[in-house]
Amino acid sequence: MSARRTVASGGTIGMLGGGQLGRMTAMAAARLGYRTHVFTPEADSPCAQVSAAQTVAGYDDRDALARFAQACDVVTLEWENIPVDTVAFLAGLVPVHPGAGVLAVTQDRALEKGFVNRQGVATAPWRPAGSAAEAVAAASELGLPAILKTARLGYDGKGQVRLAPGDDVAAAWSALGGVDCVLEGFVDFACEVSVVVARGQDGALAAYPAVENRHRDGILARTLAPASLDPALLAEAEAVARRLVEALDLVGVLAVEMFVTRGGRVLVNELAPRPHNSGHWTIDACATSQFEQLVRAVCGLPLGAPEAHSDAVMDNLIGLEAERWPELAASPGACLHLYGKAQARPGRKMGHVTRLFPKGQAGR
Repeated sequence: MSARRTVASGGTIGMLGGGQLGRMTAMAAARLGYRTHVFTPEADSPCAQVSAAQTVAGYDDRDALARFAQACDVVTLEWENIPVDTVAFLAGLVPVHPGAGVLAVTQDRALEKGFVNRQGVATAPWRPAGSAAEAVAAASELGLPAILKTARLGYDGKGQVRLAPGDDVAAAWSALGGVDCVLEGFVDFACEVSVVVARGQDGALAAYPAVENRHRDGILARTLAPASLDPALLAEAEAVARRLVEALDLVGVLAVEMFVTRGGRVLVNELAPRPHNSGHWTIDACATSQFEQLVRAVCGLPLGAPEAHSDAVMDNLIGLEAERWPELAASPGACLHLYGKAQARPGRKMGHVTRLFPKGQAGR
């Protein structure tokens, strides 16, 4: 662990990616007196709307990246699929957290699952499927039902297909684009949970309580904080997140998505080295949100307290659901967050709303 490098208030944080996670990080940064400079190929991005500066350019534009680095004291990201070469180039000019090594692991499902397993942490059974023949062999070994997923770029239910007994595995692999995939064996899980953990430059850790996530059409619809599970399972989920963030040597925040099986096992599903949708509730229910923790970590400040002062239920506003904003804005106790996106599309996250409850009394 290298020495802590502190960015003083008034400094500039570079943000790779212009989405809502960057937007909420920029708003948290402003509370601590920092400016945000966003780098994104997208004009009028949600993050740019609340940032002090923006660079609109491709992630392969080295001249633009160099100018961006010169304007920033530290760089972070809100999307784990920023090209590794981009992050490596910037790291030669300005501190970047998390680094290219972290992204190289978390951008590829096969590398990620192999990494998790090497830490002694369980996942669903899986096999690489880099060809139609490998996919067929993996299905023969693991059995069906199973899920075939692209190794890279899939999210919110995209880039994957469920396979039932009798399905044509080779055709499914081709339908996903004929790219590297992984096949995951069927898991009979009781619920899905996630833990967001922050890690500072000095190695200090701060983990938020495990939460339960409920999905609709492959997209997170609701998060219940905290998860209503046996305390031993909650402690195990948090311990897994702590182990993985340390093994990655990550500075920033890491979200660890996990399955809890009906038999009481905790299995890691995915890692996200950035703020996570399931952590949005921390803005309203914790003294230090996941977004402020990211700012604190990358700027070399002490991490804040992750404890919740209230239970919370967070609902995503997806597509046209955001048109309910007048009703939600008038609803007592509803904490409404809209992302400034101009156009609602099916499956697009337009905002979220969080409702707080006294500890132990969340309405579920």
